[in-house]
Amino acid sequence: MTATTQTVREIALEQPTAIRVFERFGIDYCCGGRKPLAEACAAGNLEVDSVIAALEEAEKKPGTEVENWAERTLESLTSHILAKHHAYVKGELPRLAQLAQKVVNRHGSTKAELQVIANTLRQLDKELTQHLAKEEAVLFPYIAGLERSISIGAPRPRSCFGTVANPIAMMTQEHDAAGTLIAEIRRLSGNFTTPADACPTFHAFYDGLMEFEQDLHQHIHLENNILFPRAIALEASAG
Repeated sequence: MTATTQTVREIALEQPTAIRVFERFGIDYCCGGRKPLAEACAAGNLEVDSVIAALEEAEKKPGTEVENWAERTLESLTSHILAKHHAYVKGELPRLAQLAQKVVNRHGSTKAELQVIANTLRQLDKELTQHLAKEEAVLFPYIAGLERSISIGAPRPRSCFGTVANPIAMMTQEHDAAGTLIAEIRRLSGNFTTPADACPTFHAFYDGLMEFEQDLHQHIHLENNILFPRAIALEASAG
């Protein structure tokens, strides 16, 4: 039974099917996931009993098994993040940038928020591109190497950053910044709501932004709530 005093993060970790419910209700389970469920519901003007009922229904619904990454190796988790989320970001951001330019050209003269959205998306692209590169070149290989060395009783790999908590702290700050940017895009777009006169490209742009937000939330959840705490604990256990 879900308790209103549990944090959103705790619920997402214990019940992976909760992620879809949180997305549906607009509850932040990644960057802002340390709030108790009752507090998160109050902030969003949501009935906590309705959210709990949805969580319980999702858990019981057949055919909704979700991979529990808290039980997999860290190397398999990083491989999953690279293959699913990093690849998605690299492929989707250029597509969204093209759609943004088309929509600005067509509707920008009457809808000033579109240029602001395009600029914010450009900033998000710049920050995420640098962020992913650091994870791929430094942090993820170190975490995988650390896990392998411990499994065979070898000394932990050397690093240029001291404890793994140092780069993780930086990555977490960058997650917060990315979360703030995508939240601003949601606000500017009126929760990704297209106007009555929107063309098919306009619909495709806002639909793409909404899907990108959902993927980014799942991406950050896997790192902030599962990968990073486990990596810190693993390094500490190695002495």
